[in-house]
Amino acid sequence: MQNALGGVEKIASVRDFDQSVHADVWDNQGKPHGTVHKRVRWIRPNYLRIDQVGPDDTYVLYFNGTSGWEILPDKTVADLAGGELTFAQGYLHGLNLNAWLADHDPNNVITSSGPNVVVISGKDDPSHTTEITLNPVTFLPLKQVGISHADPNHPVPSETRFEEWQDIDGVRFPQRVSNFHSGKKLAEITVEQTKLNSGVNPNDLAIKPPDLKPVMSRQ
Repeated sequence: MQNALGGVEKIASVRDFDQSVHADVWDNQGKPHGTVHKRVRWIRPNYLRIDQVGPDDTYVLYFNGTSGWEILPDKTVADLAGGELTFAQGYLHGLNLNAWLADHDPNNVITSSGPNVVVISGKDDPSHTTEITLNPVTFLPLKQVGISHADPNHPVPSETRFEEWQDIDGVRFPQRVSNFHSGKKLAEITVEQTKLNSGVNPNDLAIKPPDLKPVMSRQ
């Protein structure tokens, strides 16, 4: 899988990541909820910033691997705690560039449950697992199964499907991603732009926007 994605050295050489996407989204009853726009920035190993604009879920989140803050849809600013902290930790852990190098983290155990299936488990908590199924021809990920903490109070089984892989500076990324919770399709994501090693600054990620609105592009 790592070789198919570009190789361990190439994946590990990515120091920062800045990606913009848009997604068609649905609720649990299958009702369309319009389009969401999201920008995700990440700096190895543990800095994360999410800026999102959507009909019902506009927010900003910053996490440094230990603590952070968020700006909620009603413009309330709060420190990350409880379920929101768990969400940030899970999002960071599940980022492709982290999951693809899971065998480099001593806290992980890598096994297989069958042909072309990679299972990533926590050494201290084997119940926290991510299962990646590979294309038997290309060895690129077809889907990833785990637990979603998008609603921190109600974790649910999640499945992410990957399509339309593209080489970006020597590392392959999916350009279309579909998210399912408990078997129901909630989002179909289209990648607009991915930048690697563009000099994302951790100090910039930590800045709360003065107008409390998501920052969707470079200033």
